[in-house]
Amino acid sequence: MTTIKKDNIRLEIIQDENAQSPRDLDYTDGNIVKMICFHSRYNLGDKHDYNFHDNNNWEEMKADIIRNEKPIVIMPLYLYDHSGITISTSSFSCKWDSGQVGFAIITKEMMKKTFNIKYCTKKWYDKAVENLNAEVETYDQYLTGDVYGFEVYVDDEMTDSCWGFYGDNIWKNGMSDNIDKDIIEKLKIELESAFGIGLR
Repeated sequence: MTTIKKDNIRLEIIQDENAQSPRDLDYTDGNIVKMICFHSRYNLGDKHDYNFHDNNNWEEMKADIIRNEKPIVIMPLYLYDHSGITISTSSFSCKWDSGQVGFAIITKEMMKKTFNIKYCTKKWYDKAVENLNAEVETYDQYLTGDVYGFEVYVDDEMTDSCWGFYGDNIWKNGMSDNIDKDIIEKLKIELESAFGIGLR
């Protein structure tokens, strides 16, 4: 927990232990990536109908996904499992506790629908890669417990609270936009000392 305090105002930033998985959100709530994962012990990514055992290896699995989904971008997903789990589009250095767990994709149809475009040019391919990496990062923050909420106290009485912010920097995770502007202004020096210069 991080406490930011000045005079009679106190802001508590607390780990959200009951955070909602960002993969529980449907596409209309902002997800444009589909994460197709396979794991014997963890329920990861999004719901899908693929069976890994229908293929002999990851390359065949990738070909099967490309054939069915026609993605504009497809990237491997790797899991590191040691005293908790973390996920990434880049492989981990530990060969014993990590390995590929699936693929993350964005389809051409989803790009066209989300950004109201007719053609997926190089520019939109780059945009798809950017969105894919951002969604994987958010999912990793959920898996690693890097999710927070805040409580505002004035004269020791709680006046506001909100939860479900992914990442620990209030300027980047959207938390600052949900705290009363007067509170932000009054705590500005203390907040910038703790989290750096604001993005406002």
